[in-house]
Amino acid sequence: MTADAPQRGLVLVVEDEPAIADLVRLYLAREGFGVHLERDGTAGLAAARRLRPVACVLDIALPGMAGTEICRRLRGTGDWTPVIFLTARDDEVDRVVGLELGADDYVTKPFSPRELVARVRAVLRRTGGAPEGVDRPRTVGPVTLDPARRTVTAAGSPVQLTSTEFDLLAHLMARPGRVFTREELLAGVWGYAAHAGTRTVDVHVAQVRAKLGDAGVIRTHRGVGYAADA
Repeated sequence: MTADAPQRGLVLVVEDEPAIADLVRLYLAREGFGVHLERDGTAGLAAARRLRPVACVLDIALPGMAGTEICRRLRGTGDWTPVIFLTARDDEVDRVVGLELGADDYVTKPFSPRELVARVRAVLRRTGGAPEGVDRPRTVGPVTLDPARRTVTAAGSPVQLTSTEFDLLAHLMARPGRVFTREELLAGVWGYAAHAGTRTVDVHVAQVRAKLGDAGVIRTHRGVGYAADA
């Protein structure tokens, strides 16, 4: 089922609890998004591939196919559409697994539908490009990041990052050598430090490092935070 007249793009919501799905659809539609609803994971994956939404909101526990598996399959084919997970469990293992698969955000039930809409808007703002005046390419060591094109190369080879991973690296590379605390990164990259744990930062840093490989430029400053440094 798809909401009419999407002004801000189509959001795919895959949620098997009708009351939650309808509430999410209502609040997203109020903000000008088109919304396509699916109730099971298999149909959700097919819809993601067919409709090419601007973002996906995926329940983790779905009949047919878990939300994490949907994300894994999308990322495996080079589809980096922003993904926000919903789950009934506030379990760190679930959060870490979801983020390692390439999710951009994570919301635990029960949640405020207004907060979820804010998370969707925040992810789309990040993927929409850098503000005017800060879109020049940045190079730290062997890593070059182009905010305007949202591309990253390491030693000349392209690196595929999720939107959140890209914004984290861009935030660090904007001020090479400057050490950011985890709280500063949560506020600067995610935009809602009060609602997230610092473990989120650690997981994303680990993912970026793994993708950069030997060209990694993110340094850990024990007890403080992280910096981009050659």
